[in-house]
Amino acid sequence: MSEGTGPVLPIVAASIAVLIAMVLRLKVPAFIALLVVALGTGLVLGGNPQDVIEAVRTGTGEALGFVAVVIGLGAMLGGLLEASGGVAALARRLLDAFGEGRAPWALNVVGIIVGIPLFFDVGFIVLAPLLTTLALRAQRRVTYFALPLLAGLLTMHALLPPHPGPVAVAELIGTDYGLLAFYGLLCGIPAAIIAGPVFAKLAHSAPGFGDQSPPPQFEDPEAPPLAQIGFGPALAAMLVPLGLIMLAALAEGALADGPLRQAVLFLGHPFTALILACAFVAVWLRGLGAPLATISDVMTRALAPAGLMVLVVGAGAAYKEVLIQSGAGARITELVAAANLSALVFVFLLAAFIRVAQGSATVAMVTAGGLAAPLIAVAGLSPGQVALVTIAIGAGASVVSHVNDTGFWLVKQFLGLTEAQTFRSWTLCSTIAGLVMFACAALLWPFA
Repeated sequence: MSEGTGPVLPIVAASIAVLIAMVLRLKVPAFIALLVVALGTGLVLGGNPQDVIEAVRTGTGEALGFVAVVIGLGAMLGGLLEASGGVAALARRLLDAFGEGRAPWALNVVGIIVGIPLFFDVGFIVLAPLLTTLALRAQRRVTYFALPLLAGLLTMHALLPPHPGPVAVAELIGTDYGLLAFYGLLCGIPAAIIAGPVFAKLAHSAPGFGDQSPPPQFEDPEAPPLAQIGFGPALAAMLVPLGLIMLAALAEGALADGPLRQAVLFLGHPFTALILACAFVAVWLRGLGAPLATISDVMTRALAPAGLMVLVVGAGAAYKEVLIQSGAGARITELVAAANLSALVFVFLLAAFIRVAQGSATVAMVTAGGLAAPLIAVAGLSPGQVALVTIAIGAGASVVSHVNDTGFWLVKQFLGLTEAQTFRSWTLCSTIAGLVMFACAALLWPFA
């Protein structure tokens, strides 16, 4: 695709505005909106129609070759742990260990650990009944217990693989997955603590955070029953994949080339690590007497919500490829360099703007990653700094969850809050988490 000759910055700004309007105002699915904007941007920038189509095909194919597999495997692992009661067992054990008086801290830990393999909405829905029980038993507002859990789930969903947003950005800008996991935990855990138990403690006595009535309960009557896996196997299934990925990152720099290094890198690849985790849970459940057909059904059902996320990521990658091949990405890079704006600040503000305007954190991350990819490619950043750019994008995509975000309504309904109460609790929680994540990334930047 040849480089266009039109006014690049106004065209790219207009393309983002059109994307936001299509998703927010016209209610066009994000997958279609991203594809339409990618095609339209390429044509307006002066690209040959066939070259624009080829750029879209190339970008989509290159992204989905990796992202689809990781998101699909992550969804299946989360589905198995949810249906087998592993998530609930982990939550109960941690609550028992911390005690009811320190329940917010226990729920924060639960949110962080459970948030590694489970999508935000799945983890929250599964653990919502625990919040009901605690609110009734302690005679406290449900937000006192919910915010620590939500903060843990949110930060892991925004920063760690196998979640679609960070995986997509990592592929778009070339982030090392081991470094992403390392810096994701360094930035995510403080954000989860401050936006969770600390914020809940400070805000609990303030008016407008909900009453003491228990939240409604929701169940999936069609979910196939499975044997209960228990605390130990559930914890291993959640932490082992992450540990293998981080071990591979260490081995890449610490071990000399040879069979041992190759074996560690193979086992620590996200594909292999997630396959091993899924196989471990499936074999354990089979040993407990679970029918193979039921295990297969659970894994298949878990792929349904992952399919749309995969398509959105692919369409976002197409948009990125159009910008690169048209020369728009290089022009944006020049403008950012001339403005002397840090890449970290640029991507955070960009992701935050898109997040606030259209709601979806995943769409915000994919779009910001696509726009940032040309800048990152020529900025001469270290691998650690590239990982922190990914963190900054996730941070910007986390702030100000409001009425155009499905997570806002999910929290409102499951906690039985009014819109105003949801703004005062969940919206503030998500904003604090995003700002703390970015602050941590900025503090680590000189050392990465």
